[in-house]
Amino acid sequence: MGSSPTAFNRRVQSARLMRANCTAPRPGGDRPTSHPHGTAFPLNARAELPHGPGSASYCGDVSDHLSIQEAIDRLLDGTIRIPGFQRKFVWPPQRCALLMDSIYKGYPVGSILLWRTGQRLKRENRLGTFELPPPDKDYPVDYVLDGQQRLTAIFTSFQYSLSAIDQDDDAWLPIYYDFEAVEDAQDSRFVALSNDQVESERHFPLKTFLEPVEFSLLTRNLSADRHREIARVQQKFLSLLVPVQTFETEDRQSVAIVFERVNRMGIPLDTYQLLTAWTWSDEFDLQERFQALADEFSEFGFEEVGDDSELMMRCTAAVLSQDPSPTALVTKNGGEVRDAFPVVESAIRLAIDFVRHNFGVRHIKFLPYSSLLIPLAAFFSIDQNKSISDNQRAELCRWFWRSCFSHRYSGNPQRNIRRDLREAMQLRTAGSSDLANVAFRIDPGFFLQHGFTTRTVATKSMILLLASTQPKSFLSGQPVPLEEVLSEPNRREYHHCYPRAYLTAQQADHAAINCLANFAMISRADNREISAKAPSEYRKIMPADVRPILAGGLLPASLFEDNYPEFLVDRSAILMSRALDLCGAAPASPISPPTLELLGQVEGAASE
Repeated sequence: MGSSPTAFNRRVQSARLMRANCTAPRPGGDRPTSHPHGTAFPLNARAELPHGPGSASYCGDVSDHLSIQEAIDRLLDGTIRIPGFQRKFVWPPQRCALLMDSIYKGYPVGSILLWRTGQRLKRENRLGTFELPPPDKDYPVDYVLDGQQRLTAIFTSFQYSLSAIDQDDDAWLPIYYDFEAVEDAQDSRFVALSNDQVESERHFPLKTFLEPVEFSLLTRNLSADRHREIARVQQKFLSLLVPVQTFETEDRQSVAIVFERVNRMGIPLDTYQLLTAWTWSDEFDLQERFQALADEFSEFGFEEVGDDSELMMRCTAAVLSQDPSPTALVTKNGGEVRDAFPVVESAIRLAIDFVRHNFGVRHIKFLPYSSLLIPLAAFFSIDQNKSISDNQRAELCRWFWRSCFSHRYSGNPQRNIRRDLREAMQLRTAGSSDLANVAFRIDPGFFLQHGFTTRTVATKSMILLLASTQPKSFLSGQPVPLEEVLSEPNRREYHHCYPRAYLTAQQADHAAINCLANFAMISRADNREISAKAPSEYRKIMPADVRPILAGGLLPASLFEDNYPEFLVDRSAILMSRALDLCGAAPASPISPPTLELLGQVEGAASE
């Protein structure tokens, strides 16, 4: 049911009064305020953030509570809207029924947080399956920051005025009061039902609660007891007052902070949609630009970069704000982002090109951390038509390898990423920086204590390490086709040097069998031929001169002595030496006690 012009004018006048109260000083602080529905409640009229560019205020007056009818009317007249950065309606029908049960039982159902702005967003979402009418052009708009799911459930349950654009029983079913449900604090008296599930004597539709004529018609055939019962239920909903907080500001940084903090409280909002809404124009759509990059990168295995909106936003923030946090972007106006976006696109292209040509990465899944692209994009955002010097390339490579082997971006890496992108930009502008001067330690234990699992940072670092020496096929001696191997994550072109079946028969420890030091680039065909043979046996089917194979695979000559513990010691030392060389670091200290203990376990098991 829509609102009359008179009712609408009353609400406009009431909201203007609220705006005046929010901008004028009010003596006395908290005071009781009479609600238009007769309820008195304490009101903190204005809780302000500091004045200045980031100032904002929480405003309250007669609109600090909304009845269901008032909420529906404001949605229908367009003064409450859903911003484009909100996620879509995702509550299943039964969860909506549970909300109605909470209202009926007087349980807290939360408040609504609105953002009031005089600038209507270019991108707005539907309210569930309903297209809301446009607002009065001269009137500020209240966008829902928190409470959209509850507001949508309430609107869809009770309104009669709009027809749904899409009818989807998985997304929405009408909600009914169940006369025969057990009265229980936990179990719901309300159910979401399709038409063929409804029993007219048992189920009463909530949709009629705000429609006196429809409600009266449906209650005529009820017994006196049920008539009184449903009237009491109806009254619960008619008397509901939903708390509302209105956050009024034109400062986007403040909105982003509130937006992000609401997200931390468990409501998955989308900063990507927020940025999209603010940068949108007829000529520029951020989502479309990201998708175009994904399509472009798909040609060489990096389509997931373009599909990862969080990574793309962080790269964009690094380039435009020198800060990897997406919220840093909201200090920019839409025009700034649009104008600078070609620089962002080029920077990401150059970053991907750098990891492809310097580390052999042909697919994003082989990159130990996708976040490594953020400092690289920051570096390549400067002087994009200028080639990089040998010193800059060497510094970037040392930083890359040290970051991988030290697990630098694991856990909460924001501080490290922020520091690295600034050092990367300093390297580009000044020719030198402390980018690669990061703490790390690597000894043979790295290759003994980490198992080979392609999802882990350690394994991805190991694969790129092996690729750095141009490995050769075990049986033919021909170069391994790295372009193919590193472009298909599922190829499985890396296998055990000491076959798993062979070591299992020797009763070797499972962790020792599958440690990084026991893996090399061995094709599936070669691995099938090697099967469960001892290294001394499969040596007979290898080329006469195996030195190029051993050198390319970072393998010791002790491989063929069938002494697995000795092989692990020798192999891990070679791998460590190569890793340190790539990192531009001095030799590490002696093997750590945990590594010695692991080797002892392997040797003991092998000798039994």
